[in-house]
Amino acid sequence: MNSENDIRVGIIMGSQSDWPTMKEAAMILDDLGVAHERRIVSAHRTPDRLWDYGRDAAGRGLRVIIAGAGGAAHLPGMMASKTRIPVIGVPIQSRALSGLDSLYSIVQMPRGFPVATMAIGASGAANAGLMAAAILALSDSALAERLDAWRAALSESIPEEPSDD
Repeated sequence: MNSENDIRVGIIMGSQSDWPTMKEAAMILDDLGVAHERRIVSAHRTPDRLWDYGRDAAGRGLRVIIAGAGGAAHLPGMMASKTRIPVIGVPIQSRALSGLDSLYSIVQMPRGFPVATMAIGASGAANAGLMAAAILALSDSALAERLDAWRAALSESIPEEPSDD
C-alpha cells in the first residue's frame, strides 16, 4: 500500500457526478502502479478548498494534477492559476451541450496559465491518466518500463483482421 508521501498525482473533480468519468484516469494510474489521490474540489462551491489544494500541491509532493469539470468548467484553469505543477484538464460531458461547453472553457486559457486539455468524457480521462504517467516517467525509469509495456499490450490486443463476432 502506498503512503501519503508516495502520492504524485492528484485527481480532482467539481462534484461527485464527475467521478464515473474521472474514475477512468484512476484506473489507468492503478494499472501502471502510480499512487494518486482523489478529491472533490469545486471552483464555485468550495473555492477555499481549491485555493488550499493548489497552494499546497507541490509542497505535498504532487507532480501532476488531473482536473475534471463540466459546464462552466473553471476548475482546471483556476487550479493552473494556483500551482506551478502541470494541470491536465478533462472536459466532462454535459447534458446541455454534450461537453463542448466544458471543452471550450478548459482549452481557452489566457496566456500564462496553461492547461493540457484532453478529449471530452471517459476517453479523455483515460488519456489524462496516461499523460500524467508519461510526465512522471520522464524521471522514473521503472514507470517508463511499465508504460511501455502497457502500450505494447494495447497494440498487441488489436487484431490484424476484422471478425464477424
